[in-house]
Amino acid sequence: MALTAPLTPENHNRDTAGMTYVYPVVSRRAGGVSVGVNLNPNNACNWACVYCQVPDLVRGTAPDIDLAQLEAELRAMLSDILHGDFMQTRVPEEVRRLNDIALSGNGEPTSAKVFPQVIELIGRVMADFDLVGKIKLVLITNGSLADRPRVQDGLKKMAELNGEVWFKFDSALPEGMRAINQTRISPEKQFERLAVAARLCPTWLQTCVLAVDGVPPSAQEQEAYLAAVKRIRQQQIPLQGVLLYGLARPSMQPQASHLSALPIAWLNAYAEKIRAAGLPVKVSP
Repeated sequence: MALTAPLTPENHNRDTAGMTYVYPVVSRRAGGVSVGVNLNPNNACNWACVYCQVPDLVRGTAPDIDLAQLEAELRAMLSDILHGDFMQTRVPEEVRRLNDIALSGNGEPTSAKVFPQVIELIGRVMADFDLVGKIKLVLITNGSLADRPRVQDGLKKMAELNGEVWFKFDSALPEGMRAINQTRISPEKQFERLAVAARLCPTWLQTCVLAVDGVPPSAQEQEAYLAAVKRIRQQQIPLQGVLLYGLARPSMQPQASHLSALPIAWLNAYAEKIRAAGLPVKVSP
């Protein structure tokens, strides 16, 4: 593996391992090493979030996945982390622990036709390395395909592997979703998909907040989000809580020059409002 430079929370370069599907990162949210699985090496996604760090992002879905190559890469990476010198040579001492395997990458992972087969494959590898129940299996998703039977099949398999879903929910307003996520999917439809995902596998809301041209989310935007949180509680959708995070790394999208990080005080104040509406919150500036 072409592993040289130390990993940092700011460096999420998916080419550092010289692999097609697998890459290591130090996760600021997880507080350890995360093994990323990129099912979208073609940089294709069905959304185009303005804060996305993927260069040359295009609209589309995941390509055909070479499952044998994915398995070989995952085994090689885990072997180096668990039995090689990866931790000593690449990772800051305070975060030298394997935290999770995360399906994230350069697009929407659930758009892969073989998504449930990928989860089965990861489960086999985790079992062989005695990792089931010891680390998390995380799916970072925009949730837009959670009503597809094959995706639901994969979510059920994830739940058996100590899995959890990080479900993107940046705005509860149609105009907010169009502006931030560049999708015409309605918040109501996303809410329905969220309920499906949360009942199949432990699920967190993943919410990115940022300033656009120096302006934070409007009072209307915040009120709509808090109303959605209250509705989640009222409908007893079994969410784990909210992962509230800011703009930590530069966007690679055309809108990048208009975006900026919000002060930590703003994030913490918003987190308190969300907690008051009924959900736990973890804040990552």
